[in-house]
Amino acid sequence: MKVLVLNCGSSSIKYKLYDDDQQLADGLLEKIGTAQAQLNHTIAGRKKVVSVHEVLEHQAGIELILRALVDPEKGVLASMEDIQAVGHRVVHGAESFSESTLITPEVLAKIEECIDIAPLHNPPNLAGIYAITNLLPKVPQIAVFDTAFHQTMPDKAFMYAIPYVFYARNHIRKYGFHGTSHCFVAHEAATMLGKPIDELKLITCHLGNGSSIAAVDQGKSVDTSMGFTPLEGLPMGTRCGDIDPAVPLYIMGKEELNLQQINALLNKHSGVLGISGISNDFRTLEEESAKGDRRATLALEVYCYRLKKYIGSYVAAMNGADAIVFTGGIGENSDVVREMVVKDMEFLGIELDIDKNRARKRGEAADISKPSSRVKVLVIPTNEELVIARDTRRIVSET
Repeated sequence: MKVLVLNCGSSSIKYKLYDDDQQLADGLLEKIGTAQAQLNHTIAGRKKVVSVHEVLEHQAGIELILRALVDPEKGVLASMEDIQAVGHRVVHGAESFSESTLITPEVLAKIEECIDIAPLHNPPNLAGIYAITNLLPKVPQIAVFDTAFHQTMPDKAFMYAIPYVFYARNHIRKYGFHGTSHCFVAHEAATMLGKPIDELKLITCHLGNGSSIAAVDQGKSVDTSMGFTPLEGLPMGTRCGDIDPAVPLYIMGKEELNLQQINALLNKHSGVLGISGISNDFRTLEEESAKGDRRATLALEVYCYRLKKYIGSYVAAMNGADAIVFTGGIGENSDVVREMVVKDMEFLGIELDIDKNRARKRGEAADISKPSSRVKVLVIPTNEELVIARDTRRIVSET
């Protein structure tokens, strides 16, 4: 079955085309809303093709992508009718969705209801759904939610200590994100360890410009670091992560900031960028830290220290762990971060093999722990699009 996977952002569209598990094409359309939108399009086994177009909204962008996929020279499909299903990444499904689902008018209405709690993410996700409805009206569409995997969290893990009425009335609770990635690498870890996932306790660390960590017990998420929004948890590229709730109020008073300004400060100007004053790119931070930049070093230390604390708390929450899994752009590619995080954790049975960590090849899954380590340390490249494609194929086949 040929499945198109779409991940629509506010000004970009990522896409991949699969035939069963085989990736046929992938690409990224950037700068939607301008006359300088750039399409980066790659057919498997060929060089990337880059082109510039005027693309003012998402439907025009998806129409451009579909034309590229059927183009006689740079395409891979004979016609658009070859696309048998479309899978969409949808960031927020709140408590309405605990698994991927066929998109119906009722499902659309529920996703639209979540706009209030995901105003930056759900609208562009919906724009992609609306576009496919118009362009490929007979093709079934599946929504795969970032939040769904974490719906197995117990009440004690997702409730906030605020008056209960705000949960009952406004659904304010921890939801968690990156669920598709956490789910994928947890199952891949079980395969690597040669054990059924329902016999394992795993701590999965999705580390990128947005970062989260999850406690996965017997294949189910029992806690995660992101909360009601992706702002909670670890310090990230530009997000502050966990913070005393009084701090934003104090800053607003001292600096005379309004709600929009404090929201921008915490989401776009904080994290390792805010601490370092240099960059939210960890490669740059590592380079500057190696040159002796104190604030770049501090940013890395804060990030890794917070991650270390989360790992320790999740070991306690699950009464142990069989493996720690690193994934995401930073988790997969920064041996410096991995080494800083698991250093001096031998008392928990975590022993990193430094040579294996530094020698691990980019793009490969690897066990980087010592043979004596009771808790394995794994690096596993994530593949959220493949999960979306598989869920899409399964649901369409069942309906």
